Amino acid sequence: MNQFLFLTSWCVPFYSLIGALLTLPWGIGIIRRTGPRPAAYVNLLTTFLAFVHSLFVFKDIWNIEPVNLVLTWFKAADLDLSISLELSPVSIGATVLITGLSLLAQIYALGYMEKDWSLARFFALFGFFEAALTGLAISDSLFLSYAVLEVLTLSTYLLVGFWYAQPLVVTAARDAFLTKRVGDLLLLMGVVTLSTMAGSLNFSDLYEWAQTAELSPVTSTLLGLALIAGPAGKCAQFPLHLWLDEAMEGPNPASVLRNSLVVAGGAYVLYKLQPVLALSPVALNALVIMGTVTAIGATLVSIAQIDIKRSLSHSTSAYMGLVFLAVGLQQGGVALMLLLTHAIAKALLFMSSGSVIYTTSTQDLTEMGGLWSRMPATTTAFVVGSAGMVTLLPLGSFWAMLSWADGLVDISPWVIGVLVLVNGLTALNLTRVFRLIFWGAPQQKTRRAPEVSWQMALPMVILTVLTLLVPLMLQQWYLLPDWNSVNWYVVFALLASTLTGLVTGSTIYLHKAWSRSRILAWRFLQDLLGYDFYIDRIYRLTVVNAVAFLSRISAWSDRYLVDGVVNLVGFATILGGQGLKYSISGQSQGYLLTILAVISVLGFFISWSLGLLNYLPF
Repeated sequence: MNQFLFLTSWCVPFYSLIGALLTLPWGIGIIRRTGPRPAAYVNLLTTFLAFVHSLFVFKDIWNIEPVNLVLTWFKAADLDLSISLELSPVSIGATVLITGLSLLAQIYALGYMEKDWSLARFFALFGFFEAALTGLAISDSLFLSYAVLEVLTLSTYLLVGFWYAQPLVVTAARDAFLTKRVGDLLLLMGVVTLSTMAGSLNFSDLYEWAQTAELSPVTSTLLGLALIAGPAGKCAQFPLHLWLDEAMEGPNPASVLRNSLVVAGGAYVLYKLQPVLALSPVALNALVIMGTVTAIGATLVSIAQIDIKRSLSHSTSAYMGLVFLAVGLQQGGVALMLLLTHAIAKALLFMSSGSVIYTTSTQDLTEMGGLWSRMPATTTAFVVGSAGMVTLLPLGSFWAMLSWADGLVDISPWVIGVLVLVNGLTALNLTRVFRLIFWGAPQQKTRRAPEVSWQMALPMVILTVLTLLVPLMLQQWYLLPDWNSVNWYVVFALLASTLTGLVTGSTIYLHKAWSRSRILAWRFLQDLLGYDFYIDRIYRLTVVNAVAFLSRISAWSDRYLVDGVVNLVGFATILGGQGLKYSISGQSQGYLLTILAVISVLGFFISWSLGLLNYLPF
């Protein structure tokens, strides 16, 4: 039975896809009398089956060699487009994480969106979302991974724009889609180029090709940068990072998966492309620079946000920046540990923040306060999720960063500084958010705020326990370092950064009535960080204006040059016809004489051009 489940693991994405299709009768209004709830239950059932299937396989896969399944989709001449699937502990573990978090997020959505009139449509899109993520997890083909990333882009657009009657939601969905398309277009160029050079897009074949490939520096650089662009857009990395902040306009249950798993999808593809990226030192340096800038910049920006979801979303970009930095330094194992620990902790944080939003009907941190005694389960979830995000012993992120820093303390000591800075600022931001939401005097919108219903509380409690059990899971998988080989200076530096952030966040003066400081220098710094270093305005003044200017030039040339030439030909034809109609006699002899004269003249010129007149006797 276990062998059967293992060999049919490639069917896991179809569970949620079937669930999404089965919810369509409710989603498009064919079934109305039962309400939308049955659609949610159908999707929950299929997700539960996918989770159980993956879990049983993951339990026994450690004793089985990884298996690659290859399905040829199209083959002609040297072009071979195959769908290759990988069944290994990493891929099956990823499907367990995806289906498990998706199941909890869907139960959470039952309570969060119980009054939404289009609940069935939401669950249909959610199933589509989950199918793409699980397909990406078991994909062993760059061609299939690219196709699935495109499905994720579409899913993000549909879920961010779920409440399409609101103008801000429409704008956010459009910006998220177009921003990702920039990276996807460059990634497509890299995929096509790689298929031409390597002859195959299966990762196993690409690894063999990369060992013997000899590329010019220009070719390897352009190829590496193109392959980076797609994951950079998916993971909200600078300069394609603005979409994740705007995507918080979508429903919070979708934000749970988006900030924990969807952004990790691009990083997962990047992790699999490591041997190909190693061909270009420039590409690796670009990953290091991009990851460092995003990690530090996004963490600073998160401190100045007064919207709870936006503050947490910027920290997501920051941690994905650390993952990019790890891949750029060829630390793939650390990148996977960061993705695992971050996904669980960030899902818990977004569930707790969604509970606060649901209860208080606001996302503004300055309108909250005093919720710790009214919402104990939500408060506990936020505290545990925050602890799982920073290097607080003995939770998961501590071990991920320790294993990374311990291995690079002698090779790249500056990385320790980046980790300490990002970790300390993250602890400061989470402490600030906790104080504004749960501490202090109750505000008007929080005085009568009750704890959420069991549909929302149960997933939070389960994730809270799971976050606390992450170190035991890492120990079970032999991923914890040996205490004898631990660098204690690194341990003290990481713990000191966390404590510094906690103390600073606990002692700084936070006045809810002052959304902006009255001191000019602090106000400038607050606006600089609050508006994301004015990057959107810089884009508007440069890229947007340049595209608008070129569009105006194109419209003018199309209207006056292209259309002008066409209209000129039309007017010449009309005028010529009007002029000729007055010279027509109506006699056939005249027509024949004209035709004969024109043919004779044409024949003369053709003969002269071909040199046939030189053979005449005169």
